[in-house]
This record gives sequence, C-alpha cells and structure tokens, in this order.
Amino acid sequence: MPIRLEPIRQRGVTLIELIVFITVIALALGALLGVYRYSVINSVDPLVRVRLLESTQSRLDVVLAQPYDANTPPGGVPACDSQAPPGRPTPPVCADAGGVSSFDGDTDAPYPGYNRTVAVEFAGSELGLTNNRWAKRITVTTTAPSGESLTLSAYRTNF
Repeated sequence: MPIRLEPIRQRGVTLIELIVFITVIALALGALLGVYRYSVINSVDPLVRVRLLESTQSRLDVVLAQPYDANTPPGGVPACDSQAPPGRPTPPVCADAGGVSSFDGDTDAPYPGYNRTVAVEFAGSELGLTNNRWAKRITVTTTAPSGESLTLSAYRTNF
C-alpha cells in the first residue's frame, strides 16, 4: 500500500499574516483619528457662522426699519423730495441725515470680540433711478474674532 500524505491543516495565523493585519488596522485607525481630530478642531465654525449671520441680519433689520431720513413724515407719505400732486402740500426736502443715515459708521456688536459696521451710501443710479438721492444702499459687515467676516447689503428707497 502506498503511503498517502495528507496536507497539514493550518491551525492559526502565520507571523506574516499577523503583521499585515496589524498594519491594515493601524492605517485605518490613523485615518479615522485624523478625521475625528479635524472635526473636533472645526466644530466651532458653524457656531461662528450662525453668530455672524444673526448679528449682521439683526442690524440690517433695525436699519431698514428706520425712516428714509430725518424729514420723512410718519408712514413715509409723501416721500421727501417728491413732487406733490396738485392741491396737496409740498413734501419736505430730504435732510440727508437721520433715519437710515444715522447708522452710518455704527460699530456695536452683540457678541464679545465681534465687530459690526454699517455703511450707508446713496445708490439711486445703481437702481436706474433718475435721482441718485432717491435710494440708499445699506451695507452691514460683521467680523468674528477669528477674522472671518460676513457682509449683507440691502437697498432702501425713498417711498
């Protein structure tokens, strides 16, 4: 009878397999920890952006709620510097001060370390109006302590 040699069954892992396994786990763990580290470092960014938007939008809302200028009557009718219909009193002349313009250069901010500025400029020509003084562009910029900034602009017309 011939002798049959049966293959030896392996009952464990070889040293090479163990080293490959440890290397693969180490690379995966390193990549996972790198992503985790990045997310922890940048987790405050959404809070900063929300604060920037809240601060900027709140000031823009306050400025837009003001009358066009100091001589604008309650309700805004008739608009200053407008033409009066026949038989009506002449509207007041725009004062170019007060109202929306009083926020020009405003620098307060609701959060410590944040800086907010408001600039008001005549912008009627940007809107295609014949009189440049019939519209104002309000630009509010808020800067976070990290240097990141957000700017919102809106137009306010003399109506």
